[in-house]
Amino acid sequence: MPAALRWIWARFDELGVHALHDTLALRCQVFILEQGPYQDPDGADKQAWHLLGYDAGGALVASLRVVDPGVKYPEPSIGRVVTAPLARGNGMGHALVQEGLVRCHAAWPGQAVRISAQAHLQGFYGRLGFIAVSGQYLEDDIPHIEMLWSPP
Repeated sequence: MPAALRWIWARFDELGVHALHDTLALRCQVFILEQGPYQDPDGADKQAWHLLGYDAGGALVASLRVVDPGVKYPEPSIGRVVTAPLARGNGMGHALVQEGLVRCHAAWPGQAVRISAQAHLQGFYGRLGFIAVSGQYLEDDIPHIEMLWSPP
Protein backbone atom coordinates (compact mmCIF):
# COMPACT_ATOMS: atom_id res chain seq x y z
CA MET A 1 0.00 0.00 0.00
CA PRO A 2 1.51 3.35 -0.99
CA ALA A 3 2.07 6.07 1.55
CA ALA A 4 -0.43 8.93 1.51
CA LEU A 5 0.40 11.61 -1.00
CA ARG A 6 -0.37 15.30 -1.09
CA TRP A 7 -2.00 15.87 -4.47
CA ILE A 8 -1.79 19.02 -6.57
CA TRP A 9 -4.28 19.27 -9.45
CA ALA A 10 -3.67 22.34 -11.56
CA ARG A 11 -3.76 23.73 -15.06
CA PHE A 12 -0.37 24.40 -16.65
CA ASP A 13 -0.56 28.17 -15.99
CA GLU A 14 -1.42 27.56 -12.32
CA LEU A 15 1.36 25.08 -11.49
CA GLY A 16 3.95 27.64 -10.43
CA VAL A 17 7.61 27.42 -11.35
CA HIS A 18 8.60 25.00 -8.57
CA ALA A 19 5.87 22.44 -9.33
CA LEU A 20 6.54 22.78 -13.07
CA HIS A 21 10.25 22.21 -12.47
CA ASP A 22 9.51 19.19 -10.25
CA THR A 23 7.28 17.49 -12.81
CA LEU A 24 9.55 18.18 -15.79
CA ALA A 25 12.59 16.96 -13.83
CA LEU A 26 10.81 13.70 -12.87
CA ARG A 27 9.58 13.17 -16.42
CA CYS A 28 13.11 13.80 -17.73
CA GLN A 29 14.58 11.30 -15.26
CA VAL A 30 12.22 8.55 -16.40
CA PHE A 31 11.20 9.28 -19.97
CA ILE A 32 14.51 10.60 -21.29
CA LEU A 33 17.27 9.13 -19.12
CA GLU A 34 15.64 5.70 -18.54
CA GLN A 35 13.71 5.20 -21.76
CA GLY A 36 15.72 7.06 -24.38
CA PRO A 37 15.73 10.49 -25.91
CA TYR A 38 12.61 12.16 -27.24
CA GLN A 39 10.90 15.52 -26.92
CA ASP A 40 8.98 15.23 -23.64
CA PRO A 41 7.52 18.71 -23.04
CA ASP A 42 5.13 19.43 -25.89
CA GLY A 43 2.26 21.73 -26.77
CA ALA A 44 -0.23 19.42 -25.03
CA ASP A 45 1.25 20.33 -21.63
CA LYS A 46 -0.27 23.79 -21.98
CA GLN A 47 -3.72 22.32 -22.73
CA ALA A 48 -3.82 19.93 -19.80
CA TRP A 49 -4.47 19.45 -16.14
CA HIS A 50 -1.44 18.20 -14.21
CA LEU A 51 -1.68 15.88 -11.21
CA LEU A 52 1.36 15.82 -8.94
CA GLY A 53 1.80 13.58 -5.91
CA TYR A 54 4.24 14.70 -3.21
CA ASP A 55 5.40 12.43 -0.38
CA ALA A 56 5.60 13.43 3.30
CA GLY A 57 9.14 14.76 2.78
CA GLY A 58 8.01 17.12 0.02
CA ALA A 59 9.50 15.15 -2.89
CA LEU A 60 7.49 14.70 -6.08
CA VAL A 61 7.09 10.94 -6.51
CA ALA A 62 4.21 10.65 -8.99
CA SER A 63 2.82 12.74 -11.81
CA LEU A 64 0.51 12.57 -14.81
CA ARG A 65 -1.25 14.96 -17.13
CA VAL A 66 -4.79 14.95 -18.47
CA VAL A 67 -5.02 16.52 -21.90
CA ASP A 68 -8.29 18.26 -22.65
CA PRO A 69 -10.84 16.54 -24.90
CA GLY A 70 -10.33 17.43 -28.55
CA VAL A 71 -6.57 18.05 -28.28
CA LYS A 72 -5.25 14.51 -28.85
CA TYR A 73 -8.46 12.47 -28.83
CA PRO A 74 -12.18 13.23 -28.62
CA GLU A 75 -12.03 12.14 -24.97
CA PRO A 76 -9.83 13.46 -22.17
CA SER A 77 -6.49 11.68 -22.31
CA ILE A 78 -4.25 10.62 -19.45
CA GLY A 79 -0.57 10.59 -20.31
CA ARG A 80 2.97 11.20 -19.11
CA VAL A 81 2.22 8.85 -16.20
CA VAL A 82 5.39 8.64 -14.13
CA THR A 83 6.53 7.45 -10.72
CA ALA A 84 9.95 8.09 -9.25
CA PRO A 85 12.21 5.02 -9.42
CA LEU A 86 12.46 4.82 -5.62
CA ALA A 87 8.64 4.91 -5.31
CA ARG A 88 7.90 1.94 -7.58
CA GLY A 89 6.57 -1.45 -6.58
CA ASN A 90 4.27 -0.34 -3.78
CA GLY A 91 1.06 0.58 -5.62
CA MET A 92 1.98 4.22 -6.19
CA GLY A 93 1.30 3.97 -9.93
CA HIS A 94 -2.17 2.53 -9.34
CA ALA A 95 -2.94 5.24 -6.79
CA LEU A 96 -1.79 7.89 -9.27
CA VAL A 97 -3.91 6.65 -12.16
CA GLN A 98 -6.93 6.06 -9.91
CA GLU A 99 -6.65 9.64 -8.63
CA GLY A 100 -6.36 10.83 -12.23
CA LEU A 101 -9.54 8.96 -13.17
CA VAL A 102 -11.37 10.50 -10.20
CA ARG A 103 -10.28 13.96 -11.37
CA CYS A 104 -11.31 13.20 -14.98
CA HIS A 105 -14.72 11.98 -13.86
CA ALA A 106 -15.22 15.17 -11.83
CA ALA A 107 -14.11 17.44 -14.69
CA TRP A 108 -15.92 15.55 -17.49
CA PRO A 109 -18.73 13.49 -15.92
CA GLY A 110 -19.77 10.46 -17.93
CA GLN A 111 -16.93 10.72 -20.45
CA ALA A 112 -14.54 7.91 -21.27
CA VAL A 113 -10.79 8.44 -20.89
CA ARG A 114 -8.32 7.38 -23.59
CA ILE A 115 -4.63 6.61 -23.18
CA SER A 116 -1.72 5.73 -25.42
CA ALA A 117 -0.08 3.14 -23.17
CA GLN A 118 3.30 1.53 -23.54
CA ALA A 119 2.36 -1.97 -24.74
CA HIS A 120 4.18 -3.74 -21.91
CA LEU A 121 1.92 -1.87 -19.44
CA GLN A 122 -1.34 -3.20 -20.92
CA GLY A 123 -1.86 -5.48 -17.89
CA PHE A 124 -1.22 -2.61 -15.45
CA TYR A 125 -3.83 -0.40 -17.12
CA GLY A 126 -6.16 -3.36 -17.63
CA ARG A 127 -6.28 -3.88 -13.85
CA LEU A 128 -7.47 -0.27 -13.59
CA GLY A 129 -10.36 -0.89 -15.99
CA PHE A 130 -8.84 0.17 -19.33
CA ILE A 131 -9.48 -2.01 -22.37
CA ALA A 132 -7.34 -2.20 -25.52
CA VAL A 133 -8.95 -0.51 -28.52
CA SER A 134 -6.12 -0.67 -31.05
CA GLY A 135 -3.27 -2.85 -32.19
CA GLN A 136 0.31 -2.03 -31.31
CA TYR A 137 2.05 0.92 -32.94
CA LEU A 138 5.34 2.70 -32.40
CA GLU A 139 5.42 6.01 -30.56
CA ASP A 140 8.88 7.44 -29.89
CA ASP A 141 10.28 4.03 -30.96
CA ILE A 142 8.41 2.28 -28.10
CA PRO A 143 5.49 -0.12 -28.80
CA HIS A 144 2.22 1.46 -27.63
CA ILE A 145 -1.46 0.54 -27.62
CA GLU A 146 -4.55 2.75 -27.30
CA MET A 147 -6.75 1.88 -24.33
CA LEU A 148 -10.09 3.25 -23.18
CA TRP A 149 -11.63 3.53 -19.70
CA SER A 150 -15.38 3.95 -19.50
CA PRO A 151 -17.08 5.30 -16.38
CA PRO A 152 -19.24 2.87 -14.40
